[in-house]
Amino acid sequence: MIEQVSPFTPAAKPPEPRRHTSQKAAVSVVFVAAMFMNIMDITIVNVALPAIGHQFAVTEASLDAVATGYLVSLAVFIPAAGYLGDRFGPKRILLIAIGLFTVASVLCGLADSLGALVAYRVLQGAGSGMMTPVGMAMLYRAFPPHERLRASSILTIPTAVAPALGPVLGGALVTGLTWRWVFFVNLFIGIAAIAFGALFLQEQRQAHPGRFDLTGFVLSGVGFAAVMYGISQGPGIGWTHAQIFGSIAVGAAILALLVRVELRTTAPLLRLRLLGNRLFRSTNTAMAVGTAAFLGALFVIPLFFQLGLGLTALQSGLNTLPEAVGVLLGAQLGSRVLYRRLGPRCLIALGLSGVACTIALMSLIDSRSDLWWMRLLMLGMGLSMGQVVISTQTATFATISPADTGHASSLFSMSRQLGSATGIALLATVFAAIGTTHTVAGHSTANLSAYHIAFLAAALLAVLAVLPALTVKDADAVSDTAPPRSA
Repeated sequence: MIEQVSPFTPAAKPPEPRRHTSQKAAVSVVFVAAMFMNIMDITIVNVALPAIGHQFAVTEASLDAVATGYLVSLAVFIPAAGYLGDRFGPKRILLIAIGLFTVASVLCGLADSLGALVAYRVLQGAGSGMMTPVGMAMLYRAFPPHERLRASSILTIPTAVAPALGPVLGGALVTGLTWRWVFFVNLFIGIAAIAFGALFLQEQRQAHPGRFDLTGFVLSGVGFAAVMYGISQGPGIGWTHAQIFGSIAVGAAILALLVRVELRTTAPLLRLRLLGNRLFRSTNTAMAVGTAAFLGALFVIPLFFQLGLGLTALQSGLNTLPEAVGVLLGAQLGSRVLYRRLGPRCLIALGLSGVACTIALMSLIDSRSDLWWMRLLMLGMGLSMGQVVISTQTATFATISPADTGHASSLFSMSRQLGSATGIALLATVFAAIGTTHTVAGHSTANLSAYHIAFLAAALLAVLAVLPALTVKDADAVSDTAPPRSA
């Protein structure tokens, strides 16, 4: 009988390194493809919303449901992803999630009404909610601790490229073809990822996943969905509106009950005790607040380009590319040189400080003649955020055992998603309070002050993210990233 070598530990026998290395490549290819499709879908759909509204003859306010349904569904399924991967095998769940997302994308492209489109977006959110945590857990299990920097640098590829490419591709598809192709494009990526994964991925079974925590699933699903709905709709409807205030208040109360229940459960759906790990808690908090600043700024920048400076959607998309280049270069610099020399605490703090400075300087841009300065600032913002992404993703899982990796990736994904939604909601609230247009000499013109203040608010969020970064202990994080000494 041939003994099966665990994929969680480096192999010792001569034939096994080739097998282990092939799994690193296989997981990397499938996960990067899945994440690229997932992240790009969010930005590419935003470009298509005006055309969708015209097709179905609905108001702009009604189109919010296209994004809200997706976010709410995402919040429901992320908490369960870690358990499902451990129980049924992460390879199986990842491929099912990609398949679900792909089928839902095709259905979105075929939708004949806004209601049908929203329903299919909910289905997309379910696939996305399982895809990210399970894929991330597989990636960190495939790479031993001393190679986690490589794994983190791989994760930056879809994170950096997809948000920049989405508006460009979306603008081209909507202009040259139809809005339906912003969904159909996922079909080709999804089929390729599923076929490759089915052939080359190996299963990573957990010995004792335990029973499914139905109470935790219901509480987390309802609680997070209510909070995400309130946060995403608050800027448009109004934070004091009973619908929004009630949704957030009820969601927060349910989440408080969830914490109490999960801490008393022997096999919880969400292993909240992982937050007792100082390194895991500090890096998660820094990443969540930093993500709020970064993605909040990326929400403002296209609007600033198009509505503030009068650029076309395609021009706006092309002007966001320096940010993606910056993230990719920053990730390489961080993983190859700076992480082991400076340590995660210094690198995260410096990266967030760079993000804060570059976003704050964007508040000085007030005309098209300043576009080259804006591009340089976006490059600098990307370089800085690349350090944050590399350092937090590496340090977060440095002290997490393979058995807890799936649950840890669910918590990590949830914190990033909440951070993203909160950052965007905060800056959208700034727009609502100040107004993106005002009347000058009887003509309605762009109010650049609204964008400038939004940039300053995002910069403040980045400064706040430095505080938890300073509580990181380098010794906890760096010790596991050093390659093992040869005997």
